[in-house]
Amino acid sequence: MRKIILPFFLAASLSCAAQQYDDIIQHWCDSVRDATKQIAQDSIIYQGELNMPLFWTVYGGEPSDGRSLWISLHGGGGVPAEINDGQWRNQMYLYRPEEGVYVAPRAPWNAWDMWCQEPIDSMYLQIIHMMIAHYNVNPDKVYILGYSAGGDGVWRMAPRMADHWAASSMMAGHPGDVSLVNLRNLPFMIWMGAKDAAYDRNRLAAVRGAEMDSLQAQDPEGYIHETHILADKAHWMDREDRAALPWMAKYRRNPWPKHLVWQQEAVLKPHFYWVSVPHHEMERGKRVEITIKNNVINILRCDYSCLTLRLSPELLSIERKIKVVHQGKTLFKGRIKPSSETFRRTLHQMQDPRMASPVELTVTM
Repeated sequence: MRKIILPFFLAASLSCAAQQYDDIIQHWCDSVRDATKQIAQDSIIYQGELNMPLFWTVYGGEPSDGRSLWISLHGGGGVPAEINDGQWRNQMYLYRPEEGVYVAPRAPWNAWDMWCQEPIDSMYLQIIHMMIAHYNVNPDKVYILGYSAGGDGVWRMAPRMADHWAASSMMAGHPGDVSLVNLRNLPFMIWMGAKDAAYDRNRLAAVRGAEMDSLQAQDPEGYIHETHILADKAHWMDREDRAALPWMAKYRRNPWPKHLVWQQEAVLKPHFYWVSVPHHEMERGKRVEITIKNNVINILRCDYSCLTLRLSPELLSIERKIKVVHQGKTLFKGRIKPSSETFRRTLHQMQDPRMASPVELTVTM
């Protein structure tokens, strides 16, 4: 079996012991390949009593920086299984990227929220891991999109797992009460037919588009987005929404954003990008906002007693002194020695080779 070449990983940016970091990543990839071998063979993910059948196909050649991955969520929802099966078959060929592995999963449930119930997060991660290990997918080129009930899922999963996607596109879905503040570093598209009045989808899509406009006006370097309300279309947009794919393909995930906004939603998360919070303090609505400039980490808001920060050369100069400030108070100032053991531990904690870090720091508010 060929060695996976990962020129885009962090190891390449660490002059000290670069080979050691690369070996850690390669060992992780080998273990993931073994763990996902059955999924790759059977085209199905099992998790407890749940199962998620998968269809995938590969388009285009393999770029030098690894393939793209497109996770495309079908419509249907709270309808009989055979209708969702039909929607799944339709989704298999609904979109075609110029390049990448195109995956259409079949939802584990037959329910309106079949793409965002809590256990599904780890299933998306298994898709990503399998494709990294078996198809040399670049984890910074993973995209999510979905139609109708799949759009419902994108409304929720784009902010919830914003640190895993390069870009996202919602087609004809209902936003519910989801917050969009976590999309600060994730390009996001909204596609809706102006005549798609069921469940008030058309009006709410326009409202959420205006909300994204407002977020970007307040923070012009973030909240990249486009809103397309198609005047003469209802729920079916006659595939005009296919224009989303080349738009999404322009973007790469930045796993180390220097301005981070994170708000807990209905499904609680202990990690987001390079920040972790105490498990026992997680609660919906709690928020963290941080910026980094000139090796100063400025915690603008923190609703927790402490934060753990994974730091990378892509964020700051780890060879120099690092300063952490919260509301004018210095919480830390000094140097932290990079460690291969820290890198190994954070890789297995985050299960993402681009989010592994040789430097970790916990500060108390």
